[in-house]
Amino acid sequence: MDFTVALAQIKPKLGCLAENCILIESSIERAIAGKAELVVFPELAFTGYFLRDLVPDIALRLDAPEIMRLRELSRHVAIAVGFVEVSDDYRFFNSALYLDGGEIRHIHRKVYLPTYGLFDEQRYLARGEQFRAFDTRFGRMGILICEDMWHLSAPYILAMDGATTLICLSSSPGRGISEDENLGSTAAWQKLTSTTAMFLNSRVFYCNRVGYEDGVNFWGGSEVIAPSGSVVGRAQLFDEDMVLARIDEGELRRERIFSPMMRDENLSVTMNELRRIEKGRAC
Repeated sequence: MDFTVALAQIKPKLGCLAENCILIESSIERAIAGKAELVVFPELAFTGYFLRDLVPDIALRLDAPEIMRLRELSRHVAIAVGFVEVSDDYRFFNSALYLDGGEIRHIHRKVYLPTYGLFDEQRYLARGEQFRAFDTRFGRMGILICEDMWHLSAPYILAMDGATTLICLSSSPGRGISEDENLGSTAAWQKLTSTTAMFLNSRVFYCNRVGYEDGVNFWGGSEVIAPSGSVVGRAQLFDEDMVLARIDEGELRRERIFSPMMRDENLSVTMNELRRIEKGRAC
């Protein structure tokens, strides 16, 4: 079905749960006013990114009042949002929720926690252990959180599990300079989202945050990418913004007919070769 998605490119405050809740709710109201049927927020929208020892203090259970409020708001618009989740055994996860119709429909726990450069997530957070596509009223979807998308197997698994839309929640800081003297991380992400969409015949909704934390700048540039790899809508750099984009189901159909990579993908060959490689490594 055709639908409208909103990418809420916000500037969360580090460790300020109450203020970020107000910011998220305000963005949801704006998305509803814009006739959006799905609103996507960045990674760790509830909390900010460089949390370190704050993690246990701002982590939420799935029955927390903040999550219950989102469940109520999801009666008006579907919501994808990032937060720190605490489990019953007191592990902490960089998680993303998908809520719709007053219910939590899916939860993804970030699998790949970066520990290079300025990143140190694995010191404070536990790793997720699976990638699963899930059914929505807009078709089958999959969620990735930032670093997850840089591992080719992750979006591939979701696509092979039937996802035709990939939602990526991100807190990507500005890093490096590209050959044309633009921000390196911006150029890299734009290549990644476009290439992923094109090779998997899937839409990509990429929502990145903005603002500063500990002197590090988050660059924004959230974007909606068509299954052809072309840009449907893109947010501005470095400032808060909201992208509203109309999603045409016919475009997905046309692209999968014109360029049927997913139709021709041979999962049996892939599995056989991976088992061979795994067996060789075990020896």
